[in-house]
Amino acid sequence: MSTTTVRTEETAAPAPGPKKGRMSDRSKAEQKLGWMLAGPAFVVMLLVTAYPILQAVYYSLFDYRLTDPAKRSFVGLNNYLVILTDEIWWTSFGVTAFITIVTVAVELVLGFALALVMVKALKAIRPILRAAILIPYAVITVVSAFAWQYAFSLDSGFVNSWFDWIPGVTAETDWFGGTFSSLFVICLAEIWKTTPFISLLLLAGLAQVPEVLQEAAKVDGASWWQRMSKVTIPNMKAAIMVALLFRTLDAFRVFDSVFVMTAGANSTETLSFLAYRQTISRVEIGLGSAVSVMLFISVVLICVLFIKGFKVDLSAQRGEK
Repeated sequence: MSTTTVRTEETAAPAPGPKKGRMSDRSKAEQKLGWMLAGPAFVVMLLVTAYPILQAVYYSLFDYRLTDPAKRSFVGLNNYLVILTDEIWWTSFGVTAFITIVTVAVELVLGFALALVMVKALKAIRPILRAAILIPYAVITVVSAFAWQYAFSLDSGFVNSWFDWIPGVTAETDWFGGTFSSLFVICLAEIWKTTPFISLLLLAGLAQVPEVLQEAAKVDGASWWQRMSKVTIPNMKAAIMVALLFRTLDAFRVFDSVFVMTAGANSTETLSFLAYRQTISRVEIGLGSAVSVMLFISVVLICVLFIKGFKVDLSAQRGEK
């Protein structure tokens, strides 16, 4: 009797997996939902911002003074050449960079400390504590600037009388009479106003750090600093990048505090104030538009540097499996 044998493969072929770089169905669904939710707002913002930007680029190519529109003439990139070769631009750029670096650095440290306090606070007082910390951020920037100006002013302020025990502070100290003292007050006002914003973003980042990792580090005998540097901060890198990026962009466009406190006097003029002075005060539409375009380019470069420097893939922070 003959028998028929069926030959089977000794090893089963592995099931084909998803190709590298290919999006899963879940990712596609999330991306579609994201565009459906954010798409209309994105289109509206693009339409609202695109026209002023394009108009500024167009006007920057002309020698155009609002008081004499009939003599408007095309000058190409000459306005940009005038700006980049003028000491006023570089002075304003240096002042803007100084305010940005100082305020963002201090706000990051203070904001992180406040976020840790809010995380560790008792549940009973946690809502009250968060509300109290966020109060300065709810104050309008112009109102905050006026309050700080009155506090440090010679005729209406109380700072000189309260802090005259500090070396260098007397009843006759004119905080707005010099460059660095004026910048000191401006930086204080910005730090007080926007530190809660940093702390709020960092608080969201702290909430995303898995508690199991903290417990495992404690079991391994890691100190507080080791847990902070090896566990907490690496796992909230995306939140730190977002907080620094948003705050840096906001600080680089600082205008209200400078306008209220010094009006650009004593070499405290920022790039935003320079654009305002050229466009509104001097009605030099061409030069003012060129300054605005240069400010816009600077902001774009800051975004690129932050995204490339931190090398954070925000899509990987969703915890997708």
